Amino acid sequence: MPTLAKTTQTDWPVHNDHCFQRIVLDTICGGPWHNKIIRPAYQHLSETQAIQAAQLCEEIINNKVDLNSLNRQSLIWRHKTDAN
Repeated sequence: MPTLAKTTQTDWPVHNDHCFQRIVLDTICGGPWHNKIIRPAYQHLSETQAIQAAQLCEEIINNKVDLNSLNRQSLIWRHKTDAN
């Protein structure tokens, strides 16, 4: 996804791998992922969580899900925005 963000015409709000991870994992966890998954996440995801994350990434790549909206929600959960 970071490569796509840098090489295609996207309006994605992030470009770095760790930012995509935050958004995707927060979305599948319904809040800050680190409250539900032990760090590092890639070693501790359940099979179901890994499948959900991969499916969500595919939906984002195929413009079926709005990454901007997911990012805003992630930031709200983390109290990093004035949108509360």
